[in-house]
Formats: sequence, C-alpha cells, structure tokens
Amino acid sequence: MHATRILAIRHGETAWNRDARIQGQLDIGLNDTGRWQAQRVAQALDGEAIDALYASDLARARDTAAAIGQRRTLSVQLHPGLRERHFGIFQGRTWRELEAEHPDVVQAWKTRVPDYAPPGGESLLALRTRVEQTLAELAARHLGGQIVVVAHGGVLDILYRAAARVDLQAPRAWAMGNAAIHRVLWSPDGGFALLSWGDTRHLEEAEEAGPLDEAAQ
Repeated sequence: MHATRILAIRHGETAWNRDARIQGQLDIGLNDTGRWQAQRVAQALDGEAIDALYASDLARARDTAAAIGQRRTLSVQLHPGLRERHFGIFQGRTWRELEAEHPDVVQAWKTRVPDYAPPGGESLLALRTRVEQTLAELAARHLGGQIVVVAHGGVLDILYRAAARVDLQAPRAWAMGNAAIHRVLWSPDGGFALLSWGDTRHLEEAEEAGPLDEAAQ
C-alpha cells in the first residue's frame, strides 16, 4: 500500500498550559499531569505497530515521545519542523495580558489573519507550509507503514485542516487536548486524509480539571 498511517499526538500538559500562557517555541517542560498523560498515551499505543517515532525537539513534546519509545525501546527522532508556531515577542504572555495591551493582536489571532505574524514570529501561512512539508517528508520515508508524531496544538491544527480539507481561516470546531491521539493517512498522490480525531479514552482517569485544549498553546 502506497500510504503511511500517522498517529499524531499532542504533548502532555505543562504549567503554562494550565496558566493559559503562550509557549510558542519556548522550551517548557511537562508538569506532573503531563508526565502522567505521557505514560497513559504510551500504554494506549502498546498494541500498535510503529515503524518510527518522531517528535518536536521542544522538551514537552520530546519527553512525551520518550515515554512512548521507552515502552518499546524505540528511539525518538527529533525534528525542528514539528515545533509549535513561533509567537515572537508574545511568547511568555497570556492572552488576557495581550487583550488588555494589544487588542489588535488578539483580533488578528481570533480571526486567523493568514499573513499576520507577531513581531519576530510566524504567520499562519508560514506555519502551514512548514508543517505540511515536514509531515509529508516524514510520512514519505515510511510508505506502507505507521509512524508516531508528537507535536503541538498549532501543528496538529494544521494537520487536521489539511486532512479534512478545512480552510486556514475557518473557526476551529475540533478538539485538541493534551495527549489525545489522532489518526491520519498520507499518500504521495492524495496527500493527507482524516481517519479519526481526538481519541482520549486512555485519559479517562484524568484529574477533575480534565485535559486542556489547544487554545492555551
């Protein structure tokens, strides 16, 4: 079969996720809940045949992937193309702070202006190009097989849009919780195709607060 199955996973929770603070490409590690989630998603994949394990080189994704690799002695291959969107000077701030100080910035973010980039940061158009090229490149290495990709909310949002044929500016109506499992198919001729999205059954024992969504970055 000339196609690759992709198991795409968002990293486990961080303290900054909990605080709704913009991480972007700052290297923030997992919190206790995130480490628990990483172990749970690793267990959930025990029955899966995995040909390769890729991850963003940021700690929160790298350590989530490491938990998966340790259960099957599979090495994690790091790729900077899987990093979260770069938010420039707004990294480390909360959206509440930005809304008070730079309402125009928040409006551009909420309306998903494709070519808007925070100072020093990355536009949605640039993010889409980077993510689609990276994922296609990785998938092309394993035609007929299955790979795991551990990345970030912004990366997975682009993947969903590519697989479900959703416009870049369309409001998001799909979940992107920490450590959720998403299944996508890639082929050289057809590109990305959606198989299933947002599987969190392995996290049913999560704390009462529940998994956080992508909006916190």
